[in-house]
Amino acid sequence: MRSALYTGNSTIVVEERPPVPPGPGEVQIAVAYTGICGTDLHILHGNMDSRVRIPQTIGHEMSGQVAAVGADIAGLAVGAPVTVMPLRWCGSCPACQAGHHHICHRLTFIGIDSVGAMQQRWTVPADVVVPLPGDLPLTHGALVEPTAVAVHDVRRAGLRAGEKAVVIGGGPIGVLIALVARSVDADITLVEVDARRRAIAGELGIRTLDPASDDLAGETAAWTGGAGAAVAFEVSGSAAGITTAVDLLAVRGRLVVVGIHNQRREIDLFRIFWRELTIAGARVYRREDYDTAIDLLRAGRVGAETLITHVEPLSNAAAAFDALVGGGGVMKVLIDCRETS
Repeated sequence: MRSALYTGNSTIVVEERPPVPPGPGEVQIAVAYTGICGTDLHILHGNMDSRVRIPQTIGHEMSGQVAAVGADIAGLAVGAPVTVMPLRWCGSCPACQAGHHHICHRLTFIGIDSVGAMQQRWTVPADVVVPLPGDLPLTHGALVEPTAVAVHDVRRAGLRAGEKAVVIGGGPIGVLIALVARSVDADITLVEVDARRRAIAGELGIRTLDPASDDLAGETAAWTGGAGAAVAFEVSGSAAGITTAVDLLAVRGRLVVVGIHNQRREIDLFRIFWRELTIAGARVYRREDYDTAIDLLRAGRVGAETLITHVEPLSNAAAAFDALVGGGGVMKVLIDCRETS
């Protein structure tokens, strides 16, 4: 069985490893596709070495089919299409007791804190397995997890129909946020530096701006009648992104911090005070976000075929990571983990 492992020092290695048979309460999945996301790039760059048990198979955006089940598992037939909601919580900490299981104080994120999906056979606890509709292509099924992130972000914003929202950062999550926001009839502008990513967003009908050449303040003022955006999603993870997001917000606007900031950032607290702005963090998702994501993908509201720009075989996983690190207009990259002769 082939598996892509992070071995430290910005290195991905594909090795043969024995599959793990499912024990009680477990399901073995024949992985079809695994997406590479921004979190995986943070792992590659060593930013999560305190959590990853090197060497470790990574990856958590996936789709596949049930290959085998533990003796006590019911309701998951061999061959059924599935994905995984890669969160395990303790159930007893203050966050869990308050109903916020997805941000449990002792949360285990599968694919970071434990073995991930970038392999041909993946054995996981049955309670994280999520069935997929039989008519949803498995390539699209691999987008359920990132789409659920976007659904959760939009819900955290309390975004309403007719409101104007700006998304800072047009990578896969930024574009998905724009698409999910559009599904609730909000009016969206996406700000992205990369021309190819702006073009992909444009193909999906999303209005885009280039922060290097466009007058963001002037364009936003014209778009909003001088008010500013009701919501700004900061997805870039950059200092400039935070500044831009705050500057473009209307009075009582809401800033939703989506991007992972691995260092402290300066923020204009006077503007937050002066305009009575609200700041909300948005981390991962709840099960209802997964259900909504599946519905949106099945209904064709996400533009999966346009978002998926590259599909690489598992044997080429290291090069796929290199392509993402190098930029060049790559959007969503999937690793094809299916067995071949």
